[in-house]
Amino acid sequence: MRKIGFIDTTLRDAHQCLWSTRMTTAMMLPIAENLDRAGFEAIDLVGGAVFDVCVRFLREDPWERMRIMSAAITRTPLIVMTRGQSLFTFELFSDDVVALTAERIAANGIRYTTPYDALNDVRNIRVSVEAAKRAGLYVAAGVVYTVSPVHTDEYYAKKVREIAALGADAVYLKDPSGLLKPERAATLVPALRKALGALPLQLHTHCLTGLGPLSALAAIECGIDVVHSATSVLAHGASQPPTEWLVENARRLGFDAPLDLDQLAPVREHFRYVAAREGLPLGKIAEYDPFHYEHQVPGGMISNLRSQLQAMRIEDRLDEILAETAAVRRDLGYPILVSPFAQYVVTQATLNVIGKERYKTIPDEVRRYALGYYGELAAPVEPNLFDRIAAGERVVRERPGDLLPPTLERVRRERGPFDSDDDLLLAVFYGDEQYAPLKAAGPIAQEYPIGKTPLLTLIKALSQHKDITSFRLVKQ
Repeated sequence: MRKIGFIDTTLRDAHQCLWSTRMTTAMMLPIAENLDRAGFEAIDLVGGAVFDVCVRFLREDPWERMRIMSAAITRTPLIVMTRGQSLFTFELFSDDVVALTAERIAANGIRYTTPYDALNDVRNIRVSVEAAKRAGLYVAAGVVYTVSPVHTDEYYAKKVREIAALGADAVYLKDPSGLLKPERAATLVPALRKALGALPLQLHTHCLTGLGPLSALAAIECGIDVVHSATSVLAHGASQPPTEWLVENARRLGFDAPLDLDQLAPVREHFRYVAAREGLPLGKIAEYDPFHYEHQVPGGMISNLRSQLQAMRIEDRLDEILAETAAVRRDLGYPILVSPFAQYVVTQATLNVIGKERYKTIPDEVRRYALGYYGELAAPVEPNLFDRIAAGERVVRERPGDLLPPTLERVRRERGPFDSDDDLLLAVFYGDEQYAPLKAAGPIAQEYPIGKTPLLTLIKALSQHKDITSFRLVKQ
């Protein structure tokens, strides 16, 4: 009986997808022990958006969140995800910053890291992997999935072999737009399994098309070792497949899925309570949308784009912009629509639609992408467009990190002294307009007001959730 492992995403990607990343540390702590006892391989805690929202909006020091949660969750490794050379932002950072970040992730109690590069340029995760291994971290490195004529099974098999050669402990297939279908899993997963040999293979997918749970189950049958999943109340929609459903159905198919699902009952009840109290949504099953496979824009970005178009009073042009996004993506050599390239491609598509001429205006980020400043492209840019973009400029062939001078000593000199290397890194990532308010905010609040919401207010909020009948108010 083959064993299937699970990685919980409730505390990181699930609320990033459904709650605009607004889950606080205090919201997490009441159920930390339950998640710790459930038997997950690891628990996802911090990634690019979480780190950034902690600083900019929640005013919670993300390094402190790592320390607090590492003290609360002691059996199960916690994960910090990075965007390779970009770490937690869209900007590329020098190698000394990337290396120190890995050291500080480990120093703050984290035992597991999941770096990836948005272009699948393995050169952009080399320093992250090597530094993490030196720091004693378990490294599951990601390869990002998309659908295009060039992103074939052979393409992905080559990429995972390159990642394995870096010394990663595991590889995960990252499907940020929920594009994986069961029939593609039937060919892709065996190809990756063959390329990796005995190295563990993981799947991180989303439910934007409604197929996420089925695709994850198909991937399990085809050789996936570990699946990333979310507690059911924060699953579905733009989030991950539900843990409970996957575990139960994996067992029905004859796999060993050694999770204690009883430990997830308090987690479900707690986050139902939080959602009701804070006016936040629970996950809902998404309807299948074939158009999604054409434009591939993540769901959260579509919501933001719709709001921006409403402000401009051109909301009726949304489908036109999404169709143009597919055309721009083809023109640019099929970049994967994950941050930051999703934002760049959608911006270019919007400019093309609302302007008088396609590519009349080309943002600097699109130019830099086409010229190779972010890394190797999966396919060439359309020749006429490339000529317009390049205009005699040098095409970058080097590893992007090789173009960046060391940063740490300069920041120490210009903005120090700092109380810690954690603060030094925060100053590297953020200017004083963000750094100063964060430091002024003081320690992270750790008490969530369980049972302190007026009863009538809570009942009114709960009535908006269809699964109210399964809610049981418990004092924790």
